[in-house]
Amino acid sequence: MKILFTNFHHRNGGGHVTYIVNLLRGLAATDNLSVATPGTSRLFRQARDFANVTTYDMCFTSRIGPMIREVLQLRQLIKREKFDVIHVNASADHRHVMLALAGLSRRPKVVWTKHNDHGISSFGHRLRARYGTDAVIAVSDFVRRMLARSPYAALPTHVIRHGIDLSHFKPVSSAEKRQLRTRLLGDAADGLLVFGSSGGTDLEKGWLDLVRAVAGLPDDFRRRVRIVVAGDPPKPERQAQVDALGMGSSVIFPGLVTDVRDILAACDVGFVLSYREALSFACRETLALGLPTLVSDAGGLPENVLPGQTGWVVPAANIQAIRACVQSILDNAGCVPAMGAQARQYSEAEFALDRFCADTRAVYSSCLDPTAFVPANL
Repeated sequence: MKILFTNFHHRNGGGHVTYIVNLLRGLAATDNLSVATPGTSRLFRQARDFANVTTYDMCFTSRIGPMIREVLQLRQLIKREKFDVIHVNASADHRHVMLALAGLSRRPKVVWTKHNDHGISSFGHRLRARYGTDAVIAVSDFVRRMLARSPYAALPTHVIRHGIDLSHFKPVSSAEKRQLRTRLLGDAADGLLVFGSSGGTDLEKGWLDLVRAVAGLPDDFRRRVRIVVAGDPPKPERQAQVDALGMGSSVIFPGLVTDVRDILAACDVGFVLSYREALSFACRETLALGLPTLVSDAGGLPENVLPGQTGWVVPAANIQAIRACVQSILDNAGCVPAMGAQARQYSEAEFALDRFCADTRAVYSSCLDPTAFVPANL
């Protein structure tokens, strides 16, 4: 199968890029893969590391002049390469692909993944649903329900949750964990309960709610907690808020790190307390690392955990509920390692990369051949 993946992000691209890279990793051995994305992007750089993936430096801007040139460039590529499937991942590249395909006698099938919880009732979405989409992938049941109330409702829709490279994200040994904790927290790491996140310091990620919740605990409990937030360092005003809560020495900001595993593996509990979330790679990564994970009830986040077994679910932005949950975790800290083991077992059963790639490829096949087998879970 000849497949083109498109993505508009110029730089990091976050979960969109991780999603596509995982598909490249899983399908490169069996299919003819290409990627069209800006040359400045992380996706372009990482896709070039695959020997049998072809990369095209291509932008997806909305200004009329550049857009016309970009669409014509994309159209020539599609005509020349005769792709079977184009997998689009956001509105900008989806729009370009729809325009590039207009009037072509041989038209590849278009699969769109909806990665977020942004609205989908606009005129542009109505056009793309009618003229530029053959099938839709939803990353969670929450997203599927959104699609069912949208112009895409009449199209085949498949729920395929993110796959994780479980050989990459895996628990470390007790000795490694002690070493990583000492490196991150110093010699006083023993006896602490460490919450970790790689979700970054944007306020909508909910990390400051956890800080506020812990700040309100009785002193003997508060002193036992550390909070680690990897990503861009917080803005000065956010750091000032942390300090004003008396939490300056309890919250660690490692900054942007190339590999989050060493940071997260030093922790005991993961957390993703976002106000909006379609599913969350960050949550699946902490679970795969063997960290039971505290999540908010936003969007598709609760679909990642088994409450009371692999993690905890609290109302988004509800500091009192977060505080009560943290207090309960502290009261039952001896249960955390066993829940971490269950989190890893659950990850192995549900997050496998080969299953994610096989299910996605089955959607491609169903577009090309309506009689092709599609797993019942899709």
